[in-house]
Amino acid sequence: MKSYRNTWLSFVFAVIGAAASFGQVQSPAPPAPAIKLNTDIVNLRVTVTDRRNVAVTGLEPQHFQVYENNVQQQIEYFLCEDEPLSIGIIFDLSGSMKKKLPNSREAVKTFMQTSHQDDDFFLLGFNRQCDLMADFADADSITSRLEATKAEGRTALYDAVYLGIEKLRSGRHAKRALLIVSDGADNASRFSKGDLYRLLREENILIYCIGYEIWAGGDDDWGRSTLEDLARKTGGAAFFPDSATELEEAVSTIALELRRQYSLAYTARAGERERQWRKIKVRVSPPTEGLKLRVRTREGYYAMIGTDQ
Repeated sequence: MKSYRNTWLSFVFAVIGAAASFGQVQSPAPPAPAIKLNTDIVNLRVTVTDRRNVAVTGLEPQHFQVYENNVQQQIEYFLCEDEPLSIGIIFDLSGSMKKKLPNSREAVKTFMQTSHQDDDFFLLGFNRQCDLMADFADADSITSRLEATKAEGRTALYDAVYLGIEKLRSGRHAKRALLIVSDGADNASRFSKGDLYRLLREENILIYCIGYEIWAGGDDDWGRSTLEDLARKTGGAAFFPDSATELEEAVSTIALELRRQYSLAYTARAGERERQWRKIKVRVSPPTEGLKLRVRTREGYYAMIGTDQ
């Protein structure tokens, strides 16, 4: 295999605080202005799955083609190994989740059992307010905090995910993800879905969702589409289990994907204007003829190159 240059950029972000109980969290601050640089290394987390939706490993750099605004890029860094993660658990404690709370707790516990010994987690519970229940703790601390939870009140999903994205900036590891356990409903957020999507475009994180029906006869498509959109934009995935067996399968699939992803990087070309949105597309040429593979990664990024700091 060719030797690939390992080039990474790291940024220092401020971390927002969170209160210890519902009703005490302050409104999330607007995102800080992006830093302007004269060059840009674009890092991608890429998931490749087969027809059975099983993560595929063993591919080499020559099997991948990366396109930015339909222009093929030179891959300069390539890695496929189990990297430690910084993970935020966004856990819905609103009234609509009351009957689903026991299964939701079990889903998170099962997910924790697959964790890398160096992973760090935080747990953010929410109903109409957000509560940082555990601040970058180990898996045992997260699961013990979940035992004392109860579901009640309205739902501020967008606020919770917004806070989770900002909190994730302070994670120890370059690879970062959110796991959202919710029915996708929102009826109490200060931030809109558009606000959340704009913030998400500034970040290189993965979002996975475990979703549920909202209520019998309710507008289930509304919650489902929200969770699917959040996952798709980041290269993650959303699952909607109908049984305990399907729930276990969904959690196992998420855990395996996070351990079997490819890390790719390339150097972006100079931009024509500040904050130019650049669309990313990754394709895979299967090593075996007739093998059907699916590829997921984030949709794009804002270029901040070609400008002064």
